[in-house]
Amino acid sequence: MTLHAASRDALAAAELRLLEIVDGTTGTGASGQLAKLGDELFAVVGLLSGQPALRRALAENSSEPAVREQLLRGLLADKLGEPTLQVLTMVVAARWSGPREMVDGIESLARTTLLVRAERDGRLDAVEDELFRLGRIIAGNHGLELALSDPSTDSAGRIALLDGLIAGKVDAITKTLADHLVRMPRGRGIVDGLGDLASLAAKRRERSVAHVRSSVELDAAQQDRLEATLTRIYSRPIALHVEVDPALRGGLIVKIGDEVIDGSVAGRLAALRRDIAG
Repeated sequence: MTLHAASRDALAAAELRLLEIVDGTTGTGASGQLAKLGDELFAVVGLLSGQPALRRALAENSSEPAVREQLLRGLLADKLGEPTLQVLTMVVAARWSGPREMVDGIESLARTTLLVRAERDGRLDAVEDELFRLGRIIAGNHGLELALSDPSTDSAGRIALLDGLIAGKVDAITKTLADHLVRMPRGRGIVDGLGDLASLAAKRRERSVAHVRSSVELDAAQQDRLEATLTRIYSRPIALHVEVDPALRGGLIVKIGDEVIDGSVAGRLAALRRDIAG
């Protein structure tokens, strides 16, 4: 998600209000309240994605914030909980660079809500890993990727296909995030979208993500040693996302941001061929 300066400021203010509400959500029903807040924010994303005139009216900077808030509450006060309305009031009162970026911001808030819920439930690591692994599974099946990403097909059919793949096998938060992505990709590919979600979960833990391709499966001890080594090299915590790729013939490739560390046999052979050709 790329936002212009005004939208970044608007999102930061809305996130602050969101986290204030989240911090005040405590007790035995807190997890359910956060789930409802995230679901309702996602529902508003769906509504505004299908209503261009409404999202333009709510993001219209030339009108008074009070007018936009009145429009919001007049339409949705009886459909949403008060915490959701409080977050959205902050959203519509802010100045956004455009209606699309406002909707992007609401989607970001929904994701943050669910990741905070996972963090509170002690499930953030599991959700991150499930999102990454689901993305790898789909990336390895081109037909499945096309079926889940085809905007010309009914979204209910895409959700049913996804449910058949993950129902009962992943955390409820993972499923909600994946369901929303499939239902409303908003120009994103399913594999890239899942990768972005996994990275957001890692960022929530203030860790960078190392995408590792290994010629063989790495056991827990090997992953721990690699994670410790990368953490020492980069002077910050590193989260591993490991994918097995037998085509490497041996060794592994590590990608952190734009930096690639190629220790694979295939990579060394390719370098040797370049040297010879040169």
